[in-house]
Amino acid sequence: MDHDADNGTGTFGQRVRQARERKGQSRPVLAGLVGRSTEWVKAIETDRLHMPRLPLLLRLADALGVDDLADLTGDERLSAATYTKAAHPSLLRVKEALTDYRLAGRDEEPPTADALAARVRLAWQLWHGSGDHRSRVADVLPALLDDLRYASRVLEGADRRCALGLLAQAYHLAQLYLSFQPAQELVMLTGDRSMTAAQDADSPRAIAGAAWYMNHVFRDAGERHEARVDLAMRAAELLDAERGPEDIARIGLLHLAAALSYAKVGQRGNAERHWDRADEEARRLGDGYSHPWLIFGRGMVDAYAITMNADLIRASAAVDVAASVDLGPMPSSTRRSFHIIETARAYILQGENVAVVHLLQRAYETSPETARYNIFARSTALELAESGGAVIRDDARGLARQLGVAA
Repeated sequence: MDHDADNGTGTFGQRVRQARERKGQSRPVLAGLVGRSTEWVKAIETDRLHMPRLPLLLRLADALGVDDLADLTGDERLSAATYTKAAHPSLLRVKEALTDYRLAGRDEEPPTADALAARVRLAWQLWHGSGDHRSRVADVLPALLDDLRYASRVLEGADRRCALGLLAQAYHLAQLYLSFQPAQELVMLTGDRSMTAAQDADSPRAIAGAAWYMNHVFRDAGERHEARVDLAMRAAELLDAERGPEDIARIGLLHLAAALSYAKVGQRGNAERHWDRADEEARRLGDGYSHPWLIFGRGMVDAYAITMNADLIRASAAVDVAASVDLGPMPSSTRRSFHIIETARAYILQGENVAVVHLLQRAYETSPETARYNIFARSTALELAESGGAVIRDDARGLARQLGVAA
């Protein structure tokens, strides 16, 4: 029976169980991620329930880290990305910028490190400050990457190290732009390139930022949580809180990464221990602090407690946290929208579909492109539009149209 599942010839339920065990998830953890009960997961895995309809199947595939639905269905290849991941109009242009290798030199002098730093700051402001952040960043990213790569080759000494650190940030932006789009191989590429640039810059702060973003790559790829936590903690060891807010923010951020990694596999004690450390660092920075591009601060730590509790299948705790978190002061519309979507994910665990539709609509109004490229938002809007009940069906259908999914 196990042999059949390993070779892709078993039942749908056997393939689901195999994918869950391969990712190191318990049934309660998977149940929480898809908004169903543990008994429902057991019934699926033992073939007492048939394969769910497409919206829930997509959410199941996403929770299991499965990009090809054939890995679950056993039918002809059908990419989950086709239904859950939208392609941005500028995706090809950004792809070309990432895979364009200039082999010939350039005659002009490279931009100065100060000029490059100003352009990177502007790019981050575009990402955090606009509802159409993907479109705006896509307009500046290709030229920015080209100039940063050139500068990092020809500048020397401290200026070269500065350019490399800035290049790592540009790759972070590229990774964020590519996320939730059908370009998973490029997400891996940008994560790796950012870490390489940070290490070449010999900058503990740049390495710490790269470790935070690599944790997102590792989670999406289903990498073992031990590897994710190890990377975060090794990067944190390079930092020194005595050097001030820049190091403190990154230390807190990396403990937040560890908390989220442990929560994904249901290890509540370890998750809460690292969240407490992130909370401690946020308190040291003060209520008014928010890192200019990492956005670490009091609000971010509190908001990620929603995600942590939702992943731990503590729906009531997640909703309680959400009720007390004020996202208004967070200086990033993209992050506010993301955390509103995570709040919706907490409410769906409690079966409160009216609240879910309301929250997803709020997330869309806060940052349309954040909601439009979020897998949970897209699949949930589609599911509720089809089977959410008469009270919310029309609203859910309108939302699904706004998010660009069929309804």
